[in-house]
Amino acid sequence: MCLLLCEVLLYFCSGVSMPIRASSFIFCLFWITMAQLLAQEEKEKTTALKDLLSRIDLDELMKKDEPPLNFPETLDGFEYAFNEHGQLRHINTGEPFVFNYKEDLHRWNQKRYEALGEEGYGVIVLNPNENSLEVEKVPDPAKKPSPDASDEPAEKRERKEERESKKKKDFYEKYRNPQKERETEHIPIRENSSPEEHTLYVWDHFISKSLAKNIFIVAHSYGGLSYVNLMIQREAEVKNRVRAVAMTDSVHNVWHQEANKSIQDWLREHCCNWVSSPEPLDTLVDPMLNDCPRVSAGTEKHELTSWKSFQSIFKFFSNALKDQEDDSSSSPVTTRSSHRIKHDDL
Repeated sequence: MCLLLCEVLLYFCSGVSMPIRASSFIFCLFWITMAQLLAQEEKEKTTALKDLLSRIDLDELMKKDEPPLNFPETLDGFEYAFNEHGQLRHINTGEPFVFNYKEDLHRWNQKRYEALGEEGYGVIVLNPNENSLEVEKVPDPAKKPSPDASDEPAEKRERKEERESKKKKDFYEKYRNPQKERETEHIPIRENSSPEEHTLYVWDHFISKSLAKNIFIVAHSYGGLSYVNLMIQREAEVKNRVRAVAMTDSVHNVWHQEANKSIQDWLREHCCNWVSSPEPLDTLVDPMLNDCPRVSAGTEKHELTSWKSFQSIFKFFSNALKDQEDDSSSSPVTTRSSHRIKHDDL
């Protein structure tokens, strides 16, 4: 209606030539108006599409085409294992882990990867060997040389010059090798000044406060001694939370450490010590002391005993957990033999 009125007014005011100009003007206005309408229509479509997408649960949409998220609970179930070099490899093919197990199913592959990374264990690594901090020693002000005196005897001045010469020589040596000249001292870490203190501290402040119902411990070398000391200090707590202990070439001694009979009995039932030996892995080794069953770690190198017995240790833990679950579900009345870990299962 507005465009038609404009055309009539232009026609009567401007003569014959004006209708052409008015028509051109009307066409331009019509083209601009149509462009504005189309832009508005596109904007409304975009808004509607965004609104539609916001109401679509993309995770739920992807779930429709993916298999169920049912994965094994062990590495063996996934058909993977660590080789002698510590590399994760497929048991049958020897190939590294393949993330894209199923093409175009990224979410499922990610869930499978996460399930493989869980063996159901939270891990705390203790550091019992670091018991002090090394800091640079502060010079003692009382040992500073006295100021130079003009009336010193000649012999004393000569000795002083020799000392000054030595200081210069030492300075140049320090410049060439600064680490060599640093005078340091060791400051004990509070409540962690020994491996035994550190183990007790970590138990009191972290392990005992965790929500874990079943705790398993791997104790290597002096770590076995620290664990026995922990049992002596916190016997009731440890027995209530710890399901099994795997020692590797442990140097503990229950008699020297004066562990009581109940602790010795508990160790015989819940502990196994993988020791350095030329015998094949898991071969029973004659015990030096009747406190904890000893089996071969499959190596004669002390530092490799933990790694070589890795698979056997986790089987040992799995059997201990299974025994615990069976005892809990079968009957509230348990006996010592029902808790005893059968080392023949290794």
